[in-house]
Amino acid sequence: MRAGPTQLPRGELFAETLLLALDRLELAVEALIDERPLEQLKLDALVDGLERLVLAGAADFEAAAIHLLEAVTGFRPLLPASMGARPNSAIARSSEQIAADLLFFRLLNKQYEARSPLFEGRRQRLLKLALETNEEAGTPIDPVQLEAAVYIHDVGMMFLPESLWLKAGKLNEDERFRMQIHPVLAAGLLERMAGWQSAAEMVAQHHEMPDGGGYPRRLRGEQICAGAKLLAIVDAFEAVMFKHGDRGATRSMLRAIAEINACSNQFAAEWVRPFNRVIRRMLEK
Repeated sequence: MRAGPTQLPRGELFAETLLLALDRLELAVEALIDERPLEQLKLDALVDGLERLVLAGAADFEAAAIHLLEAVTGFRPLLPASMGARPNSAIARSSEQIAADLLFFRLLNKQYEARSPLFEGRRQRLLKLALETNEEAGTPIDPVQLEAAVYIHDVGMMFLPESLWLKAGKLNEDERFRMQIHPVLAAGLLERMAGWQSAAEMVAQHHEMPDGGGYPRRLRGEQICAGAKLLAIVDAFEAVMFKHGDRGATRSMLRAIAEINACSNQFAAEWVRPFNRVIRRMLEK
């Protein structure tokens, strides 16, 4: 309400801060109803950051917004306002239409991530890895289509019972079969929107494997698009990082990259190499 009448820049960072505040409000209400603690939501940091944001004004808005997002989520925003326009895309639509679609995709992703506190920050980590690996490889994939695919690739889970995709234990055969339709469901959303067919293909194929052992269509090798091959690697890396999270950030990362490189039949070699270089730079920092 206080931000409404001010002249703050209405861009990516403004949208991200408002969405974060709404997400935390929803999670706080749910925690209070269930009599769960609120400390992990970092509400003090959120309120302090929002106060700074309103007082900052247009000139210092970007720095205040980045500080807020990093303080609450632990992750520095990938696309600050200073980066200006998005990378060039082959989508034959206006930049305003593309931005509106991407905001819609992010909102869907936020609804998915809100289903479990374990998903916090996942979208930004996946997007950073995917875009940097694509750039390392010479940007053969349209970055805007790749961004959309990162946001949407797991949204199909929300069409399935939460008891299934949030299950902690091992899935039985019937549950695995039901889970394997989630890429098709997510891709179906993109296929119904003009200009996002490449992203839809990435989403539909991101669980396929070069040796034909993936799903849902058992595609092989060159039948799988480049974006799906890349998305498969960053998605698996995030999963292994989570599995070994108790080892600490550096050891978890080393364990995750070791597992990625050991699965030669699961991931495309032409994408593992640039991915390794990106992770190496992250470790050196």
